Amino acid sequence: MAIMVTRRLAAVGWFGSFTALAGSLLLALNTAYSGYGFVAFLVSNFAWIYHGTKTRTWPLVVMQIGFTVTSVLGLRNWFF
Repeated sequence: MAIMVTRRLAAVGWFGSFTALAGSLLLALNTAYSGYGFVAFLVSNFAWIYHGTKTRTWPLVVMQIGFTVTSVLGLRNWFF
């Protein structure tokens, strides 16, 4: 059971990393689709918040909550 939890947390961490990188790439390309980078960041934020709460890495959780706010602001500014 513990191995399954560890693997799931590792998978969530990798997922969070790759979605954040995809978001960065989308924003850096500065195309009509760049705003979707904020969506990728938001997904990454939730993955890292989950990972951080499960591993009790509270500084990571606090940072990701802050990044979630900036992702929501980015979405609002880009799409509305």
